[in-house]
Amino acid sequence: MPAPTTATSKVLQNTRRGGGRDAGGQSRAGSTQPGQGAGCGYEQTLLGVAERRVQQSGLRTHPSSWTRTGQLQSGCCGAVPLVRYQGSEKWQQDYNGLPTGPLGKYKIEAINATESCIMYRGFDYLDGLEHVSEIKLQKCIYIQDECLKRLSETKNLQKSLLQLKIISCGNVTDKGIIALHKLTNLEYLYLSDLPGIKQKETTARVLQQALPNLELELDLE
Repeated sequence: MPAPTTATSKVLQNTRRGGGRDAGGQSRAGSTQPGQGAGCGYEQTLLGVAERRVQQSGLRTHPSSWTRTGQLQSGCCGAVPLVRYQGSEKWQQDYNGLPTGPLGKYKIEAINATESCIMYRGFDYLDGLEHVSEIKLQKCIYIQDECLKRLSETKNLQKSLLQLKIISCGNVTDKGIIALHKLTNLEYLYLSDLPGIKQKETTARVLQQALPNLELELDLE
């Protein structure tokens, strides 16, 4: 997504039709607690392999560890985040195939955390990532306002993060979105299916004032 050409934020509002529930009547945002997944054993094994590969490659702050924090706190659920490295168009999900090499050779620039069990403590692992320009949080049922506040206070992300998408995270409210104002280099923010946001006009205005170069796209009720 290219950066805006003017200093004035653009707010693109797309009115969602058909309400915020799926065919079974459940909210798309999914703010309920998860059950134990059928693939728990496989996922725990995958995370163990990932940790060894992270140590071998020097990527000690890889999001495999980020997710593992959530695993330790919440039990087994959700998917392992995908990551993309600088200079590559491929999203990496099979951590058994993590590259090995000297420390600093592979730099993570994008994270897709769709359906991941990420909690507040897990954001500590982002402190060591200096090149992340894109993050997508979608259907992350444990993401709350404090998580977004923690994300926005991460010094490295304040410098590097350009694009952020928050989709179907049912525990996020206006307070959490406003906390993102510390991401001073953020160029694009996409918000969709967030029933906890009750004052979208006010929230958008606050962000516009704090981040005048931000392109803000809203797909909210």
